Amino acid sequence: MWFEHNRIYIRTQEGNTYSRPLEAFPLLLEATPEQRLRYEIGIDGDDLRWDDIDEDIHITSFFITEEPNMDNVIANIFKRFPQLNVSEMARTIGINKSLLSRYIYGIKKPSQKRLDEILDAIRRLGQEMAGI
Repeated sequence: MWFEHNRIYIRTQEGNTYSRPLEAFPLLLEATPEQRLRYEIGIDGDDLRWDDIDEDIHITSFFITEEPNMDNVIANIFKRFPQLNVSEMARTIGINKSLLSRYIYGIKKPSQKRLDEILDAIRRLGQEMAGI
């Protein structure tokens, strides 16, 4: 396993090489280079574990051929307003930071209900700020 050009690479025992963009794993994307290097290979050799950042990746995650799509409503809001804090917004919405990051990076697509919850939380924040 190694990191290069903002991607994570693995080579299997069979000699096959796979990679995914770090955006697919937001916790790794935000981790320091030192944290990224502190990993363990699972007992069965089919997963990676980073205790420092509480991240687990199964080898099947590398078999996905779709690249993240960062051209989505949520990503565009966070690009336009980089001062928004992903952790705090996730806490406000009541979801895991990693899940919100996956929505932002286009790894997962939220349901319409979840999208509405996210947008409502951002609008409420805007209203609160306008009241200052």
